[in-house]
Parts: sequence; C-alpha cells; structure tokens
Amino acid sequence: MKTNKMKVEIWSDVVCPFCYIGKRKFEDALSQFRNADDIEIAWKSFQLAPDMKTEPNKNLHQFLAEHKGMSLQQAIIASDQIANIARQVGLVYNFDKAIPANSFDANRFSHLAKHHELHDEAEESLFKAYFTEGRNIDDIPTLILLGREIGLDPTEVKAVLESNRYADEVRQDIYELRQVGVASVPFFVFDGKLSISGAQDSKAFLEALEKTFAEWQNKNAALKPMVTDDNFCKMGEDCK
Repeated sequence: MKTNKMKVEIWSDVVCPFCYIGKRKFEDALSQFRNADDIEIAWKSFQLAPDMKTEPNKNLHQFLAEHKGMSLQQAIIASDQIANIARQVGLVYNFDKAIPANSFDANRFSHLAKHHELHDEAEESLFKAYFTEGRNIDDIPTLILLGREIGLDPTEVKAVLESNRYADEVRQDIYELRQVGVASVPFFVFDGKLSISGAQDSKAFLEALEKTFAEWQNKNAALKPMVTDDNFCKMGEDCK
C-alpha cells in the first residue's frame, strides 16, 4: 500500500543523551519545513548497552565512573559537557539523579504506544523521565504511570510489560540497523534514501527534508546514500 506521506525513520535509544538532543533539533527543522504535514515519523528501537544491568541505587555519574574506568570527577565533567549541549536546545539533563537502566522494556513500551498512534508521545515521555526527572524507565510501575500520562490504558501497559509482547519488534529494529553496518544513534533515514547520523544542526535536517521531499514528490530516481557523522552514542563506547 502506498503512503501519502514521506517517511522519516529515526533509530534511537531512550538512554542516549544525543538522541534526545537530536529529537529537538529535528523537531526544530520540521517546524520550519513548509510540508511538515506530509511527513510521517517512524521511531525505531535501539540498545546501546543491551547487557546493561539496571542499578536504581546509583546515578549516571557513578555508573560512568565505574564502567568507563574514570574518576567520579571526570564522569561529572563529561556529563556536564553533554548537559550544556542539551541546554542549548531547551533540555534539562539531571545526570546526578538519572538512574542507569536497561532500555529493553522501555522500547517495548514505545512499540505499544506506536500501536495506539502515541509513538512520539512515548519517546518524549521516556526521554524526559530518564534524563530530567530521574525516573526508572526499567520499572514496570513507572512505565504504567508514564503510559497513563500519555493516554495509554494502564491495564494494557501492565499486561504487555509482564509478557513478552513487542520483544520481536524491538529486536527487528535493532537488526535492521546493524544490517546496514550502523552501530550508533541517533540515526535518521529520509525516505529510505538519505541518512544522517548524530544530533546534527537543525539546518542539516531541514536540508535533508527539502532534498528528499522534492525527490519523493516528483518521483525521481533514488538518491545516493549520504551520511553525515557527528554527536552520537556508539554501542560499547562513549558518546561523542
């Protein structure tokens, strides 16, 4: 079935600081794009640290210091640098109270929200809960509350999270990105043709929207893949 909107796919992990920043920068570009109503956004799951153990009694400063082999002060400095970048796009990052958490269930929660056409609301809620509010996004009661806040049925959220539903969808998203040799997020794909890696400047996103939309609208030949690479988090490595 043909869609009447051009699709933009966004691979992200809700525990990736640059993914939230990238979301804001893309939204800024979309607000300037005259054909924004003709764009369909499809969020895709990813896990930077699939084996990560949720540690509710620690904050991200402590987690980074222990798992990256740095001092607590070095971890705080690194986090502050990212928080300053986030502040430039209107985001508040409270790394001192952010709880290190495995994001698999949060990704399943997001797929449930997608089923109810609340995908963007779920992503925003999860990012804010993790980076700003210090809520445990690997805790079922917390996810039930987040679901209620965006309009999901708490009973359904509980049933889904206590089962294995949407686990295959999460794994499929991750598999798709790995198949094209990408292991960092955020990763944006415009109409399946042009890709941008990282939280680029809003201007880069706007140019990508305009370029691919013109091609989509005119039904031209496929564009050659183009990747710009900066400000991302890579699996098993530091954000940069």
